[in-house]
Amino acid sequence: MDAMKNKFWFIQTYGCQMNESDSERYAGQLEALGYHKTEDMELADVILLNTCCVRETAEGKILGKIGELKHLKERNPALLIAVTGCMAQEWQDRLFDRAPHVDLVIGTHNIHQLITLIEERQKASDHYLAADMDIPAFHDLPAKRFQKFFAWVPIMNGCNKFCTYCIVPYVRGREVSRPVADIVKEIRQIAAEGYKEITLLGQNVNSYGMDLKDGTDFSYLLQAVDAIDGIERVRYMTSHPKDMTFAMIDAIAASKKVVNHMHLPIQCGSDELLKKMNRGYTTDHYLELAAYARKRIPDLVLTTDIIVGFPGETEAMFQDTLHLLKRVQYDMAYTFIYSPRTGTPAAKMPDQIPQEEKSHRLQRLMDVQNVFSLEHNQSMEHQVYDVIVEGPTKNDENNWFGRTTGNKMIIWENDGTAAVGDTVPVAVDKGQTWVLKGHLVH
Repeated sequence: MDAMKNKFWFIQTYGCQMNESDSERYAGQLEALGYHKTEDMELADVILLNTCCVRETAEGKILGKIGELKHLKERNPALLIAVTGCMAQEWQDRLFDRAPHVDLVIGTHNIHQLITLIEERQKASDHYLAADMDIPAFHDLPAKRFQKFFAWVPIMNGCNKFCTYCIVPYVRGREVSRPVADIVKEIRQIAAEGYKEITLLGQNVNSYGMDLKDGTDFSYLLQAVDAIDGIERVRYMTSHPKDMTFAMIDAIAASKKVVNHMHLPIQCGSDELLKKMNRGYTTDHYLELAAYARKRIPDLVLTTDIIVGFPGETEAMFQDTLHLLKRVQYDMAYTFIYSPRTGTPAAKMPDQIPQEEKSHRLQRLMDVQNVFSLEHNQSMEHQVYDVIVEGPTKNDENNWFGRTTGNKMIIWENDGTAAVGDTVPVAVDKGQTWVLKGHLVH
């Protein structure tokens, strides 16, 4: 181990929270090998890029970063460069052709092979590819947590939905649920280590258990997790309207620790477009779910995803989306301009929308949503919320921030009385469109 005293790893993560969680398990394996974390890529002995390929623009940025690493390899031939994640699964050995200085390409189901591949690479100067998807999706791996008080907990992997704009099912494979006992075991360990908040992760968390075919579902899992001592908050992402049920909403409402924030992507307000997207639900069904959730969880914070400019979207269809926004009145909507993704059915659909029109629609959408976001946040003024302290903001070390159970960010002036990870009462002084401003209550 002494020989590893000055060996360092550097991981750069792209994409979703699933990738963040995977990176923690890569880091855990590197720590087990004796490597130590560095924030300086120039000092690293192992550089791992955990990649995303949901959008082709992301792929372009990652390819640029891979190219930048070539000079580090030339300067230090012993440097080991690994490309992992969804883009690695998609590209496989084509990455070696594009970037011969890459040593390892590791797909989405092969996280557990990192140590073996590093050892093989150190024995022989060669490329190594691990991208077999016909193997178990979950393995008992050490995790090096990147955060101090909250932790990612994967509960399932893969996706069976095949939305026509999305490449995830092709690079993450079919839905595979992790056993309840394994999830509970990990969360108990997390609680014992002092973590306060967990986020249950999956491409579609409420599809959990459907592959087990034994009656286990997401509501059952929530009840099991809610009973674990030591955890203050349980979050989950992301939900899919097709598989959301009233029973799941009931389980959320009845729990003591599951938060009052529900992210339920609608994508658009046109039934015709939802069918073209292969989303598997109608706007009427979605509205029933949203109404029931608000009835059962009175302080619900409801957020969503919306895509504008999907192929064939007419002005009337876009108006349907604006109308839905006005009916639901979300706390926040994450809005996206549709961009064709090679390898997906939507990329080949006729009636692609011009970029200028997509941008125009996005602005109109945001103009409507921002009104409701501001109103929701202003309604929180002069109320006190429990917040877990996350630390200083990026732009001002005197301003600290944390989040409510509803995932609303509150910023306050630090007076030195709160530490990162503390749960503190914060009064909201001013609600803005994106954040809340407040002060600590003593």
